[in-house]
Amino acid sequence: MTEEICLADRTIAAPSLDCLLRPQSVAIIGASDKPGSLGASVLANLVRQGFDGPIYLVNPKRAEIGGRPCIASVDDLPAAVDVAVLAIPRAGVLDAIRGLARKSVGAAVIFSAGFAEDGPQGLADQQEIARIARDSGMVVEGPNCLGLVNFRENVSLTFIEMPEARAQGDRRVGIVSQSGAMAAVLATTMIHREVPLSCYISTGNEAASGIEDYLAYLVDQPDTAVIALIAEHVRDPARFLTAARAARAANKSVVLLHPGRSAAGAASAATHTGAMAGDHAVMAVHVQRAGVILVDSLEELGDVVEILARAPDAGIGGAGVIAESGAFKAMMLDLAEAVDLDLPTLTDADSPALRAALPDFVPVTNPMDITAQGLVDPGLYGRTLAALALDDRIGTILLTLIQTDIGTSHVKFAAVLDALKAIGETKPIIVGGVDEGGGVFADDLAALRSAGVTYLPTAERMLRALARIAAHRKRDETIAPLGAPSVECLSVECLSQVGSTIPEHRAKAIMGAQGIAFPAFALAHSAAEAVAAADRLGYPVVLKAQSPELPHKSDAGGVIINLADAAAVAAGWDRLMANLAASRPGLLLDGVLVEGMAAKGVELIVGARNDPHWGPTILVGFGGVAAELLHDVCLLPPDLTRDAIIAEIRTLRMGPLLDGFRGAPVMDIGAVADIVQRLGRMVAATPAIREVDLNPVIVYPQGQGALALDALISL
Repeated sequence: MTEEICLADRTIAAPSLDCLLRPQSVAIIGASDKPGSLGASVLANLVRQGFDGPIYLVNPKRAEIGGRPCIASVDDLPAAVDVAVLAIPRAGVLDAIRGLARKSVGAAVIFSAGFAEDGPQGLADQQEIARIARDSGMVVEGPNCLGLVNFRENVSLTFIEMPEARAQGDRRVGIVSQSGAMAAVLATTMIHREVPLSCYISTGNEAASGIEDYLAYLVDQPDTAVIALIAEHVRDPARFLTAARAARAANKSVVLLHPGRSAAGAASAATHTGAMAGDHAVMAVHVQRAGVILVDSLEELGDVVEILARAPDAGIGGAGVIAESGAFKAMMLDLAEAVDLDLPTLTDADSPALRAALPDFVPVTNPMDITAQGLVDPGLYGRTLAALALDDRIGTILLTLIQTDIGTSHVKFAAVLDALKAIGETKPIIVGGVDEGGGVFADDLAALRSAGVTYLPTAERMLRALARIAAHRKRDETIAPLGAPSVECLSVECLSQVGSTIPEHRAKAIMGAQGIAFPAFALAHSAAEAVAAADRLGYPVVLKAQSPELPHKSDAGGVIINLADAAAVAAGWDRLMANLAASRPGLLLDGVLVEGMAAKGVELIVGARNDPHWGPTILVGFGGVAAELLHDVCLLPPDLTRDAIIAEIRTLRMGPLLDGFRGAPVMDIGAVADIVQRLGRMVAATPAIREVDLNPVIVYPQGQGALALDALISL
């Protein structure tokens, strides 16, 4: 059976990844018994893990290694070995890959570096590896990788020595990383926390198989419930998104750490969509829309993955927090607000079970401060946990424990474990330490984890990780059908003009047909026509030069504003033509746009970009100085509901300006959301559109709508 493996520039047919991840036979090219050598380490790992299939050792200088026979070359291998591990220097890799192809070997793991990351010749050699893989149907992992471990079936095709993975379960974590070191670090972290693993895979340079291929494979593995990814670059975004959506449909969680945010943050602050929508930010919009949880650090990746592995329902509904200090309770409130974690309000009046569980002097709140009473009355932990478990407002329970010394910690952990036995697996429970200095018995942690509870060393990490998961749950509720544009967006003539700019008057006609509001305008070709148009439209008016070669009209003196009467329009026409003659001699004009001057309001910018890799992305934010200095914008997928768009606009730093800040009128955010939705439908339906800018968009008080004053479409 074959599956499709997509490269950056082609799709190739390749054998199922089973030959790599579930091999029945292994060859080690460059086998050795020298301690610390790659070949010796791979063999030692296979033997230690109990691999029981044939292992073929290839070394031209040895007849045997450790009592196992050696063969001299790849050509001496039997046909159709499942996987070969290349533990050899870079110089011998290409010949070995050619030999493996001749022997119909199903897969190869290439440790050697020095390929695409090492200049033109390295890139050419890597492309040759890809060609051989494509032509032979061989799966190639790497080059420049650390290999893989299949923990379920004890297959270790790596030269690093992993700790023993003892944890078992039917909700395993699969790890895929372009960085081999980070894959090993995360795997070691999960093993230390006793989280069951299905595999760890280092993809390296991804010559012929990429992170999207392994993601698609793991989606089909029944006991892999959570897939942890570390990627610096997604080479095939379309297939990655397809696999991510398949994971969501299969109720599997995908968590991604993607470095590169700082590069996006350093992007130009120019007020147009292309410059303001950095690559990392565009990627983030689309992977999250596909159901991926995007995290910011390796620590957060481990925390989120562990919570989801132990508690698939974590993050659904509000969180209930139990604390042991009034000051710490206040800190938890501050942090919950900062990370946008919902803590439902609980009171004595509406929480009878909690009220009955607590001492009289402890009020019902959320977070709840049970003070140090738990040391006097350890049953208090169980009573409060049981009461929260019965409360429909609470989806996940967070318990913060002060661990001043190991003995005190043991008393608390024992009480919590007794409570867990009594209440059973009702709701996800996460325990977080407040201090790390006192220590915790290893047996207490092991018992907690065996009960399905995640333990994190700090409460702050606990809240941040749960907030990340909760935000992901909410995101899936905000998708709206895109539908189709109401009219044909662009003519055949326009679509043939790739690389061109559609001037304002034509862009407004196109987008006006989609329901996007603009001031009334007319196109004039003479001063007399301009005066006549202004008389019809009403004064004051603005004149704007129109040409595909003049996307930034103001820079060339191509905009004359606030013309109050016919004489001013005639004089403005002459001034406009003089400006253009001086700044852009020989410029061909479509005409001059005559447009009514819009009333003042709050200035926004709305734009869209059809990213060649990730697809349509919408930008909305505050315009003018806010856009240039504060970069106060957010990126959205094109299929959000109207309410979700409004909520996203309110997350902007200057969002309060739209909601009646300091007595100002409440602005018509809904009208802006309508523009965003209509623009999203148009761009998603018209891949020929590269970029759209509506800048500025003026929003008026509630019920008075919003107007886009300028518009450009780039193809």
